[in-house]
Amino acid sequence: MSTLPPVKPLRLKKGEARRLRAGHPWIFSNEIQDPVKAFEPGEIVDVLDGGGRLVGRGYVNPRTLIAVRLLSRRAEPIDEAFFARRLQAAEAWRRRLLPPLQAYRVAYSEADYLPGLIVDRYGPVLVVQVLTAGMERLLPALKEALLKVLDPEVIVLRNDSAYRALEGLPLERQVLVGALSGPVVIEEHGLAYEVDVQEGQKTGFYLDQRENRLALRSVVRGGRVLDAFCYTGAWGLNAAAAGATEVVGVDSSGRALELARRNAARNSLEARCRFVEEDVFRFLRAAEAAREQFDCVILDPPSFIRNRAQVREGLRGYKEINLRALHLLRRGGLLVTCSCSHHLDRQALLAVAAAAAHDARVGLRLLEYRSQARDHPVLPQAPETDYLKCAIFMLD
Repeated sequence: MSTLPPVKPLRLKKGEARRLRAGHPWIFSNEIQDPVKAFEPGEIVDVLDGGGRLVGRGYVNPRTLIAVRLLSRRAEPIDEAFFARRLQAAEAWRRRLLPPLQAYRVAYSEADYLPGLIVDRYGPVLVVQVLTAGMERLLPALKEALLKVLDPEVIVLRNDSAYRALEGLPLERQVLVGALSGPVVIEEHGLAYEVDVQEGQKTGFYLDQRENRLALRSVVRGGRVLDAFCYTGAWGLNAAAAGATEVVGVDSSGRALELARRNAARNSLEARCRFVEEDVFRFLRAAEAAREQFDCVILDPPSFIRNRAQVREGLRGYKEINLRALHLLRRGGLLVTCSCSHHLDRQALLAVAAAAAHDARVGLRLLEYRSQARDHPVLPQAPETDYLKCAIFMLD
């Protein structure tokens, strides 16, 4: 067994530990007393308050605004055993509180006390995202813990998130353990999906919308449905399975739509599903000009707001797609509108919908407001972990 290097102390400025003691796991560079540049990216540190008392143990990166992310509130070794305990706890409560699932999030970064780490399971395959320099340095111990606790046949590293560039890390994809050829097939709510865990968006599938897709089923029977930003078709296939008479899925990615068509055929729903490769904004404008009408429009776009500098431009994008969608809805139709940006909170999304309804000169009633699936828990002390919004409106 290798000996862990000694852990260096890192002292905060006076009064800066209050938020951390309340449960937030991040420390910003301007809250630190010691010269941050004296530490190596990813180095383990013991964080001390202004009086020298331990706040917690975490890893540091002098290159980033979030300079330290806490892993533990104790001075415990950060090793394979540490990761095994964290993963066992994360897996145990998911097995207790979730129905049996083939595909789910095992570890959700800060919300599972493993900042900088995402682990998604697709049957025998684990897809892992390592987002920070600290977690990158800990990857050897993490790998052994994943094998021990979760016993996968394959581990895929999807280290292609833009967050890694901010941490000074390269973007890469690789199969870390085992071998993989082609998509993985999973089942969710009685539907089968091919998931491209190596090249698809995020880790291959939008697991966070699982419960929201199920909620859609009770309201679309007998209707014509538009699934905008449809990716590989999960929203639309749930609508078709629930009795929608026609589903039109639109996405700009031909690769994603190839999987969507295969998923429709795999579930014998291809007769009621049509997929269009086009920019969604362009499609919505053309559909409005053609006076097309739908009973339900689903808007599940990629994040339009990735940082605070993009808020104003992103809000314009969200408002435009909602306005265009309202013009396509029949009276009594349903608008399912989503945002995966934590920079757009619940009230902002509702305000966007209200502004779009005002411009469209229609009335809207909120029937249901939903969030991310249960395997993506939220830390109330860290609002950044609460990112997915899903609102279901009825057009008056």
